Amino acid sequence: MDSSHSYSHSKSGSSSTSSSNTFHKRVSTACLACKKSKRKCSGTPPCTNCTTFHRTCIFDESLDQRRRVAAKRTADELSYHRDLLNDLFQLVRSADEPKSQVLLDLIRRNAPPHELRSYIDTTLADLGKHNDPETVAKLEDVKSIINVQDPAPAFRSKVMDIHYLCDEATIKVPAHPWTTVTSDAGLVSHLVSLYFTWDYPVHAFLDEGAFLRHMVAGDPSSRFCSPFLVNALLSNACYFSEFSEAYVVPGDISSKGCAFLAEAERLKGELHAQPTLASLQGTLFMYERYAMSRNDDLGYATLHEAIRMGEALGLIGNKGPRIAPEHLSEDMDSSCRRTAWGLFHIDTWVLPYMPFEGRPSFVTDWNRMVHTGFLRPCLISHVNMPLPERNRLEDQCVWRPYPTHRETRPSYLSLYFDEACKLSTIARDISRSMFADGRLSIDEFEVHRQSREVLYERLNRWHDLLPEAFEDRFKPPPHVILLKMRHYALTINLFSCISDQESTTEAPKTPESPPQQTSESKYNAWEVTQVAAHGIASLTRLLRREYGVSRAHHFAMYAINLALFTMLEQESFDVLDPDFLSLASAFSVVASRSALGRNLFHIFRQSVRAKAQGDRIRDSDSITDDLKDLFDEESSNEGHNRFDEYADGLEKLNQDKKYHGIGEDGQSLQDYPGLGLSDMLDRYESLSLGKDNVLAERHHPPGC
Repeated sequence: MDSSHSYSHSKSGSSSTSSSNTFHKRVSTACLACKKSKRKCSGTPPCTNCTTFHRTCIFDESLDQRRRVAAKRTADELSYHRDLLNDLFQLVRSADEPKSQVLLDLIRRNAPPHELRSYIDTTLADLGKHNDPETVAKLEDVKSIINVQDPAPAFRSKVMDIHYLCDEATIKVPAHPWTTVTSDAGLVSHLVSLYFTWDYPVHAFLDEGAFLRHMVAGDPSSRFCSPFLVNALLSNACYFSEFSEAYVVPGDISSKGCAFLAEAERLKGELHAQPTLASLQGTLFMYERYAMSRNDDLGYATLHEAIRMGEALGLIGNKGPRIAPEHLSEDMDSSCRRTAWGLFHIDTWVLPYMPFEGRPSFVTDWNRMVHTGFLRPCLISHVNMPLPERNRLEDQCVWRPYPTHRETRPSYLSLYFDEACKLSTIARDISRSMFADGRLSIDEFEVHRQSREVLYERLNRWHDLLPEAFEDRFKPPPHVILLKMRHYALTINLFSCISDQESTTEAPKTPESPPQQTSESKYNAWEVTQVAAHGIASLTRLLRREYGVSRAHHFAMYAINLALFTMLEQESFDVLDPDFLSLASAFSVVASRSALGRNLFHIFRQSVRAKAQGDRIRDSDSITDDLKDLFDEESSNEGHNRFDEYADGLEKLNQDKKYHGIGEDGQSLQDYPGLGLSDMLDRYESLSLGKDNVLAERHHPPGC
């Protein structure tokens, strides 16, 4: 949301207003006539001189040399010429010989840029009319510029670059007294702006207005803001930043945000035993941070801690709220509601997954769980706070894709939060309904299958009733796109719970008693999951076209990975499927931004190579050379790719039997044959959250 007007650290008052009436605003540039006559220009067209002398008043904005204006103008010019070059390449790839010859003639006679631009736009539009638009969009996405070679995301050098000069944080907050890591209020404002742009809308577990007001006030004893909370937030926000200050070791993505993380961990150790709202919110930030690390194994433990804190505060659980909502201040009531339901969001973005074959006991092997935001059983049965009240003004607030100059959108934040709560409730019911103790009898299997069909119909009904503003054609903000991705991810999870063929009966079989038959399923699980995977591909293209995926929320990586492995599972898997290639190219960008992502991409690459479709890859014109090197099992570049460099991080999986390994004894991690969907999800959990050993606390029977 656009909050720059509300939380600026600068002060304004009546004195500044009166002074502005006393002193003339300094003119940064004069019109051409005043420049020529060397007269003082009033600075606004038509200027006073030109009006007096009846002259045409012309201002050349390119002569305005103010630093930020000139820098923005340079950035816009670079963006224009970059887009022109990209479209020129697209036309060369797509056009037939006559159209290509016309383009070549224009270039040879040194046609001006606007003439080239006009011809390119007209020709590309014409080409679009004679091709399937969906296929063209998919293939162009695959052919688009993909960063799969750089060893790390770009980061700002110590010398100020064009992006830094043009950067204007949407939220202005101080560094002191909140962190000792930096005294640079500009950096802190940059990171806080990134958080409220890309991360906050997804779960929104704190009240933005209350938090920012108290952060600007600078009181460390505030109930709504604390040094622990701020440092935990800044550690997470570094994931979205390209500034070198976000790194401890410049260019090393595993060091991103580590300085703020260390400060948050130190401050956490100094907290009082009695939880507070700010300490609960900070713990949720720590959980999200650990979920993106590869070695800490603290994810589940931290989530359990956050849930215990929520119960102690009376926000969730069976005991009810400690303080009646009507006795809370406006800020505290809003913050408690946001935190309670945000915690519920996070808990229900984690659902149970169990592999088809050899399903372990429901009670004795909770370890076999992974997560859709990483599949895990829902622990929260009751939220004791009312939903945040619907705020239609909040929905119309501008969402600005900071720090880019892309188009702004309405945030729909309040409407989004309502719909996310509805989907989380369905996710909770999936968690309660779909997992049985051991293998299923015929009767149990039939009950579970019917439950699955009811839940699937609820998911579809939720999707069908989404507001019109959420439709793809209106290009909604990223959090809305991610919400719709979550719907498809839940569908895949739901139909991966129970195989249509998986049922057993302990009744003796005799020639006189024919085997029991189950009724025919209403839905084909394979078809449903494939449609869902392709739905995620379509949404990923929308996200990438409108906002890029380099700052996509962590959940995007999970959803894309899940869709890719779902496609890999099909017997008729085609490595040249445009949706698969589109997802793979997006995954390569998203995965490159974290050590966890690079480990996951290494597993994915090996799984694609195990399909042995290298001959089709090598002969295809629709796949980039970079992806050919990644997925061709005979590629000579094996062992020399940035994803190979992170294979050492996968050794964690072989250090303890509880992680189930990924290869046979003595087998190189560069050579293991790849994984299927079930095994991938299990390794995803291991790499992100570790294994959860809190078994008794985990098991909440339905209805508790």
